[in-house]
Amino acid sequence: MKFAIPRMVGSERVLDKNYRLIIIAALFAISGSSLAQSMYKYQDENGNWIFSDRPPPEEQVVEILELATGPEPPSVSVTTSIIERHLRFSARNGYAVPVEVVLGLDALINLENPLPEQAMRWIIDPNSTQTMLELEALEDNAVPGADYRFIWIPGDPRAVHSPERPYRAPFAVATDYRISQTFPIGATHTTPDSYYAVDIAMPIGTDIYAARGGVVFEVASANFRGGTDPEEYAAAANIVRIMHDDGSHAVYAHLNWNSIRVRPGDRVERGEYIADSGNTGFTSGPHLHFAVMVNRGMRLESVPVMFEGSNFSVIEPATGNTLVAY
Repeated sequence: MKFAIPRMVGSERVLDKNYRLIIIAALFAISGSSLAQSMYKYQDENGNWIFSDRPPPEEQVVEILELATGPEPPSVSVTTSIIERHLRFSARNGYAVPVEVVLGLDALINLENPLPEQAMRWIIDPNSTQTMLELEALEDNAVPGADYRFIWIPGDPRAVHSPERPYRAPFAVATDYRISQTFPIGATHTTPDSYYAVDIAMPIGTDIYAARGGVVFEVASANFRGGTDPEEYAAAANIVRIMHDDGSHAVYAHLNWNSIRVRPGDRVERGEYIADSGNTGFTSGPHLHFAVMVNRGMRLESVPVMFEGSNFSVIEPATGNTLVAY
């Protein structure tokens, strides 16, 4: 099925470098949910021990277990500082890959306006802090300030998807699994980020391997819930995101709880074991959701992928077909 896509927003009002008022900071799930998760331990009428994310129908809870939510994901922030007569806007990218940031200015206090031709979007290099904009104060006797907002997503919009060879099927060599959903049949793949995604039905605990080498930049591993309600489960999928050398990135979603064996910043090679398949997030059954995306200018779009078959042949995925790993 699907999962929540990366999209971050925030806004701030700065009056000077000693006083800040945060207006809002909203996060739209680049990975699985970071909220605390509870597991209920109780016995059923036959005395069997049950572990569930839902409480029992009657008051028979023996223990409520608070599960770890995993490490905090990297972040992107925009801050300001006053440098002599200028207000400087700087972006900090904590990810191991580039991100695109768009800045919106709601109000300027004692500041010149940006030049009309000033593009209010920037590509911020991995693990770096970059100056985006500097605006000069209009008067010397008034403190400059601004109300501003920003939004960002991973990837460079100049990237062109150009794999050097077809993708490796993301499971063990000499095994095969059925494709349950892919383009143009998309019961749940109805948005640009998922049009060309490939759902592969497989048992929970199936070894998942990198379909292409790259840099891991996002991981969610502590979710254990899954279900068919998108509002409740869309942000609860365990995932791995890997940025390829051409600037596209692959997402491996619905992975099993606490099975991921890579971390942000790791370089992985084609065919390297990364996790186990699962049934977490918005899903109607155990499967792997695999998609390759590119940043098309502050929007993520999936792109068609081809898999490598026998004797280096090219396999186009199709719903209902069996995919074999070579």
